[in-house]
Amino acid sequence: MRIKVCGMTLPEQVNALDEMGVQFAGFIFYPKSPRYIGNRISPQKMKSIKGQIAKVGVFVNMPYDELMETVDAYRLDMVQLHGDESAHFCDKVANSVTVIKAFRLMENDPLEWMIRPYEECCDMYLYDTLGSGYGGTGKKFDWSQLKNILLNKLYFLSGGIEPGDVDLLKDFNKEPVADKLLAVDINSRFEVSAGVKDMKKVKDFVNGLSSY
Repeated sequence: MRIKVCGMTLPEQVNALDEMGVQFAGFIFYPKSPRYIGNRISPQKMKSIKGQIAKVGVFVNMPYDELMETVDAYRLDMVQLHGDESAHFCDKVANSVTVIKAFRLMENDPLEWMIRPYEECCDMYLYDTLGSGYGGTGKKFDWSQLKNILLNKLYFLSGGIEPGDVDLLKDFNKEPVADKLLAVDINSRFEVSAGVKDMKKVKDFVNGLSSY
């Protein structure tokens, strides 16, 4: 099972993730986030990060030109659009870089209706819990919301995933809806402080899922 570790702010920790075999690292370009990398990792430092790990920029309602300048400056491999971006906006961005559109969900939200406009313009989706603001909330996402929905696009599973969830994720991975599960997305439940990961917790989680 692939893993994305989001909210990275330390290049040395990103390199350690790559050595563990983690496939995706998320970098938050939303100034209101406590994990905002704008004043922590410069484009030059980002370019010094080596290895195979894919660099995912997380954006919230950033204007197109500014977003594309950031993608270029930081040499991002993918973008995760976590705000109220329209399908048209996603389509425009997708002409230049792989797009993950995030959907922040409440219980009983009409997910199939919500994702329909984005089917032709986004490469992947991410499902998270709705909070009072944008970005990750650390709140647990009810994965059962996905079980009776026909999902035709690869997706990331997010929303308060924590170290003790390995067995639950293995069980979820047996469900038909997991056929399109690309990766699980972890963040705040694996931190010492905002943007600083507890690497032992991350490594134990990675090893637990890799044993599946």
